[in-house]
Amino acid sequence: MADQATLLEALRWQIEAGADEAIGEAPVDRYRAAAAPAAAITAAPAATRIAAPPPVVAPPPISEAPQPSAAAPLASASQAEADARALAAAAATLDALRAAVAAFEGCALKRTATNTVFADGDPSASVMFIGEAPGADEDRKGKPFVGKSGQLLDRMIAHIGLDRHKTGEAGAYITNILFWRPPGNRDPSAAEIAACLPFVERHIELVAPRLLVFLGGPSAKTLLGRNEGIMRLRGRWFNYQTRQGGPTIPALATFHPAYLLRSPGQKREAWRDLLAIRARLAGA
Repeated sequence: MADQATLLEALRWQIEAGADEAIGEAPVDRYRAAAAPAAAITAAPAATRIAAPPPVVAPPPISEAPQPSAAAPLASASQAEADARALAAAAATLDALRAAVAAFEGCALKRTATNTVFADGDPSASVMFIGEAPGADEDRKGKPFVGKSGQLLDRMIAHIGLDRHKTGEAGAYITNILFWRPPGNRDPSAAEIAACLPFVERHIELVAPRLLVFLGGPSAKTLLGRNEGIMRLRGRWFNYQTRQGGPTIPALATFHPAYLLRSPGQKREAWRDLLAIRARLAGA
């Protein structure tokens, strides 16, 4: 038999664990015991019951005019795309297109973004770079590619004589296929891309660059209408043409700078793409 010290230690352990209630020899139906007070309250004499307060009736509205909601409901995906196409087609200049994008309410991303991110650089530049979507830094500043990936892009294109802060042949023009940051940098939905695409296509028509460079798979697949991933698309030249027709523009797909930050081993392939851009600009 265990000695007294052992029993006391076991009792102390149970108390510390929360078992501090003595259990009798006869079982007790705890469910019935818990239900008894409720039954007693139900059976209480009517004279002792507290009457429920009368319901509060709201006063009639002063005016019957409908009150505006906090945010108008979004249009359907097909309607949003149709509205975007009409607004984009009506924009005759880049300033008009920028204003149309800023006023557009057909993309849900706008409601969670801080700023509309339209473009940066010289629109008369020979090369137009198109990425995927703004990130946190871009959303805060209202310009594309200003975070770490943008700093890498600036260093990359500087090696082939391009600079977004210069004009003319040495300049560069930069935008995205989305004008608002997806929350948490999540992947954009097909509906969100479709709502922005008419503006992007009109953007390309108005800038009319000599070359297009698609940064990353989403940009390349969306604008080229292809299903292959960026590993198969990068380093290849395509002839781009909007759905409205117009002249074809040579287009090259390459890695997004954000991907190169995560996978620096692919910088060699990106460098080959940059050399191909420089050669095409030189007329080779």
